[in-house]
Amino acid sequence: MPRLLLLLSFSFYLLSSALAQTDSVWYNSVIEWQQEMNKEYADSITSPLTPEDRATFKELPFYAPNADFCVNAVLEITPNAEPFIMKTSSTKTPTYRQYGVFHFKINEQSFSLPAYQRVEVLTTDEYADYLFLPFNDLTNGVETYISGRFMDCRIQKDSLYILDFNKAYNPYCAYNHKYSCPIPPAENFLNIRIEAGVMDN
Repeated sequence: MPRLLLLLSFSFYLLSSALAQTDSVWYNSVIEWQQEMNKEYADSITSPLTPEDRATFKELPFYAPNADFCVNAVLEITPNAEPFIMKTSSTKTPTYRQYGVFHFKINEQSFSLPAYQRVEVLTTDEYADYLFLPFNDLTNGVETYISGRFMDCRIQKDSLYILDFNKAYNPYCAYNHKYSCPIPPAENFLNIRIEAGVMDN
């Protein structure tokens, strides 16, 4: 653990320095992500919305970009984690395995967030390095979707990552009951209000 604490301390320094120097670049990247999400949801080919909802769709509700929720994190790999069936909003039973646990701070408060890989797609080139980060927080059921939100990232060679909760999004089943969506495991609860990313409708 001493090495982990050292990496965390160093990563917080890097993050504060990076945001101080490139805040406008980061802000614009979040706005561009929001615009891409709106395009996806407005497009009949890529949208999860029902035809009725898409006909009146203008844009998704987002929190304003907030740098407090763009954090540096250290990934602690868990190579011996056993595969398990993650609960979903339907009867489907996808198998996941925990790849590792992200450790980070938000407003001086320490958090851990497990990251997963779906076993069924590990043999495909497109998703072999894909990490799935479902989470719940204190905004669920009030300002955000009651069953939690998702983030994702790609596996890197080093253990220092940037997690940007400003790019947290809703599962498709928040918009259309025809979808089956994973339900965040209990250990993926963050005891804080994550006021970033997509809000509830």
